[in-house]
Amino acid sequence: MNTAIDPEIREVMDAIHYRPALSIILPLEPHISLKTEMAHTLKITADKAERELHEYYPDEQCEVVMKKLQSLIAGTDIPVKKKGMALFVSPLFEKVLYLDYPVTERLIVDESFEVRDLLYNAKQDVKFILLVLSALESKVYLGDHTSLTPLLSNIPGSVYAYVTDTPERVSNFSDMTEHNQTIVDKFLHHIDEELGNLINERHLPVLLLGAERILGQFKKISKHTGQVMDYVEGNYESYTAVELTELIQPHIAAWKISKQQDLLKRLDDAAGQHRLSTGIRQIWHDVHNGKGKLLIVEKSYRFAAQHGPESDVIEAATEPYDHFAYIRDAVDDVIEKVLINGGDVEFAEDGALEQFEHIVLINYY
Repeated sequence: MNTAIDPEIREVMDAIHYRPALSIILPLEPHISLKTEMAHTLKITADKAERELHEYYPDEQCEVVMKKLQSLIAGTDIPVKKKGMALFVSPLFEKVLYLDYPVTERLIVDESFEVRDLLYNAKQDVKFILLVLSALESKVYLGDHTSLTPLLSNIPGSVYAYVTDTPERVSNFSDMTEHNQTIVDKFLHHIDEELGNLINERHLPVLLLGAERILGQFKKISKHTGQVMDYVEGNYESYTAVELTELIQPHIAAWKISKQQDLLKRLDDAAGQHRLSTGIRQIWHDVHNGKGKLLIVEKSYRFAAQHGPESDVIEAATEPYDHFAYIRDAVDDVIEKVLINGGDVEFAEDGALEQFEHIVLINYY
């Protein structure tokens, strides 16, 4: 599945490349007074940005960017509960984003905007649908790795809505048992139908909690088992959202490991089909020629480069740097190019891709 890129991040990626491109990423700590301490932090960051701009660019270009940055800062109105912010400024573009996931402070001046950290953090911020089942009721939440929020949906919350179908008389105990089973089946069928609608709307995996028997029954009738990340057996209908959040942490961690293993398997399959490119130089060439389907890169891998004689050629940067040929991090540019061309990007732990020179590309053909 391709990376679901936030439209605002897509806007930043699609902005016309024009030097200097300034990217500022800042965490928003809950204890910070947004009117005082954050204003001070933004001023200090702006001063750092100005010094770095003047180190590499003519005064007139720096002044244009700094005026835009100061205007952007003056207009900030930070919403509550946001965990980070990103400011992007060039002579032709300015944008501020407020983020739902924690970020690490970064200040980057380059020829294009820095979106890699945003993508990485968004990938780590696993979102999913949590469905808690019993024979009598269901609860549904929107989850991430830190919290659960009740999710409005058409998933039926109680089996009692289906009890109206009970016949006035049943001849014996076995008939009653069979009828009760029919009621639960209808309840679960309706849950599965509405769960499918929710999956199609949200494009998220599902984590299912419930007693062994009810989960087994649901598996038999469900059409959406392929979207289930894990099943957790137990009676959890009385658990609070806080208790459920703590309960599911090991299952989220296990799912992340499983995703990494799936990525490595995809690499093995692609290698057998001769569809792999490895190393930043070869990948730069292939991506610029439209071959990139899935890029996998170690989360901390970066490569300073310089442009070669053709646009699809780069070399390692050497001193003294030619400022107009210098690429601060070719990996960032490759990530952006893959996404713009409709491919996807995943991140691996540092060292996991050593045999591929820390970065590997699965090609379309």
